[in-house]
Amino acid sequence: MSRPLPKAGRYALRAASLAVALGVWQLLTSLDIDLWLRFSQFPTVTDVARTFADRLSGADYWTDLTDSLTRILTGFLLAAVLGVATGVLVARSRLAEDLLGPVLEVIRPIPAIALVPVAILLFPSNEQGIVFITFTAAFFPVLVSTRHAVRALTPVWEEAVLTMGGGRWRILASVVLPGALPGIFGGLSVGIGVSWICVISAEMISGQYGVGYRTWQDYTVVNYAGVFVGMVTIGVLGWLTSTAVELLGRRLTRWLPRTSYGPGRPKAPKSPAPTPSRTARKPASEPEEARDEHLV
Repeated sequence: MSRPLPKAGRYALRAASLAVALGVWQLLTSLDIDLWLRFSQFPTVTDVARTFADRLSGADYWTDLTDSLTRILTGFLLAAVLGVATGVLVARSRLAEDLLGPVLEVIRPIPAIALVPVAILLFPSNEQGIVFITFTAAFFPVLVSTRHAVRALTPVWEEAVLTMGGGRWRILASVVLPGALPGIFGGLSVGIGVSWICVISAEMISGQYGVGYRTWQDYTVVNYAGVFVGMVTIGVLGWLTSTAVELLGRRLTRWLPRTSYGPGRPKAPKSPAPTPSRTARKPASEPEEARDEHLV
């Protein structure tokens, strides 16, 4: 059995995998490899790094970054609050399920980016429309995950609170929300990723500032190194926000048991097999009287 890597070794391994990927990218683009994929059309890693350094020294990059983060956080926080509240309401109330369920299920399959015309017609500014697109993208993953998590709770916990004299709000605070937290954060992790996809797409279509808007502008002027700078920025921002959601979820669900990770984790010691006591042992042979009764 292989021994587990220390924490520093794991980080070094991750950095090495990223360095290898960048090295392969640099090699394929610098040599103009054209087998089936046309890597000769791609900028090299050094070109992207040079353009990225130029963008960092300008004010437009930080303005775009601030605008995109403001839009994503505003829409995502609204979706988190309303998604959790609606999911709990639909899962706990048959009346709410009958009233809201059909409408939500009809709207849910519509891609959030397809609502851009609706947002343009509905809201007085493009900024509010982009926040609406971001909110819609994250709302439904949070809603569905919360609804399933609440419905999966065992009724024994609720009955225990009722037995001790607790009311509806006590059940909600001590049973429903804590028990559904793992499922809720699963929906939040999915929602933050979908939100980034939709906010970048909305900025490309109707935005004036933002990472998506700047990436599309670079594409229209055939600045492919700038396009890759935008892609890298989007990837890093998405990774940071999703990691923040995951860390918050782990912090709020510390009471949950954690499964073992990796083949190097030490296994729990096996409990010895119970040995039958002498008094509980079955006699090897039946008494003579019992055999005589069987024969009668």
